[in-house]
Amino acid sequence: MRPQKIDDTQLIEGLMSILQSKGFEGASLNDMANATGLQKASLYHRFPGGKNEIAIMVLQFVHAWIKDHIYLVLTEKGVAPATKLQRAIQHIRQLYQNGEKSCILNALSLDSGLVVLGDEISKAMQLWIDAFTALGIEQGFTTAQAKSRARQSLVLIQGSLVLAKGLGDPGHFQKALSDVKLLFASE
Repeated sequence: MRPQKIDDTQLIEGLMSILQSKGFEGASLNDMANATGLQKASLYHRFPGGKNEIAIMVLQFVHAWIKDHIYLVLTEKGVAPATKLQRAIQHIRQLYQNGEKSCILNALSLDSGLVVLGDEISKAMQLWIDAFTALGIEQGFTTAQAKSRARQSLVLIQGSLVLAKGLGDPGHFQKALSDVKLLFASE
């Protein structure tokens, strides 16, 4: 068996980049092959389920990323809440390249007609909300206040990415990151 020409992380990042920029319906297998450096036949070989399988795999990667870089960071024991929040914000900044990249959850939530994508998107968003809720509770907010702030953090980040892309100004994303910090400042 020949060695793979591209590792899994590079493959997923290339696929995610195309899905972020073109959405599920707009991305073709040719676009995906070009983004990964693979031949179209190699993509079919790795993903016999086509674009559906690719989108699910990308969303599973995003879920794992949220778990590792948001949830585990914000729920880590023995670390000051402000430090945890700063780390999570830095991870978010890197993921979205300072507001230059579109939100993959938004890109894949556009009418693909695939229920399974909605389920995966929901799981990823819920994990985000759970992580920020835990941080809010640790900061002394009631559970209801913490959940409200957690949902608001998701709205701020995802909404700012839409604004940054639509208006061509990543400053909206930078402002949202600052606003998330303020949401979780101790009262």
